[in-house]
Amino acid sequence: MQKSRMRTCLFLLFWLAVWQTASFFIDNSIFLVGPLEVLKALAAQLPTLRFWQTAGSSFLRIGGGFLLAFFAGIFLGALSFQCSFLRDLLNPLILTMKSVPVASFVILALIWAGSRNLAVLISFIVVFPMIYSGTIDGLSSTDSSLLEMARVFHLPLLTKIFYLYRQALLPYLISACKTAMGLSFKSGIAAEVIGTPDYSIGERLYMAKISLNTADLFAWTLVVILLCALFERMIFFLLNLLNRCKTASDDCSVLPLKK
Repeated sequence: MQKSRMRTCLFLLFWLAVWQTASFFIDNSIFLVGPLEVLKALAAQLPTLRFWQTAGSSFLRIGGGFLLAFFAGIFLGALSFQCSFLRDLLNPLILTMKSVPVASFVILALIWAGSRNLAVLISFIVVFPMIYSGTIDGLSSTDSSLLEMARVFHLPLLTKIFYLYRQALLPYLISACKTAMGLSFKSGIAAEVIGTPDYSIGERLYMAKISLNTADLFAWTLVVILLCALFERMIFFLLNLLNRCKTASDDCSVLPLKK
């Protein structure tokens, strides 16, 4: 593990060196700034209250949209797994959410929700289809022999959910979250750039663009990457806690069987 981390750090230092060298030879702060200039721009903003308000507001909006989509996707995905009529009913909506460009949703969302809640709605629209589809695929992969055992012994629904369906669902859910996490922040920040709500990273990126302040542009981009990494750690920490619980395959004796 330690060797792998050192290898990753060396590769990161290599690309930072390439970036700094390219910036030196181009010698144009509008076209490209180096990592040192970016860190200076970030350090200048860190002590200000506005920086933390801006970063916190965007984090809460995008994170809130992701969590809403996460729980709604699991809930409706589980219902659709049990009810084929609901699945057929929702399929056109899911296909639309997957196919329509984010920019189109952003323009419509500006009319429906206003700029303040724009990132929440866009994050939800991007994440929901992935969690929904992952939930259905995960539940469908549940071991049929274990389900037959549960039917024979008349296991309660909650027991089947925790010991049978959970085991099958979690790998699909984790995979969906890995993809959805980055897309939620990308789409959420893009929505903020278009809607430019107050105290948002999108607003700061837009202001950096119109003032040709490339250092600030890179600095706020770095903030987005760090916020996404922080949120990813939080979500996967909770999912890993759930995954560590004993499952039916680990010890079937824990199942409260009823004859």
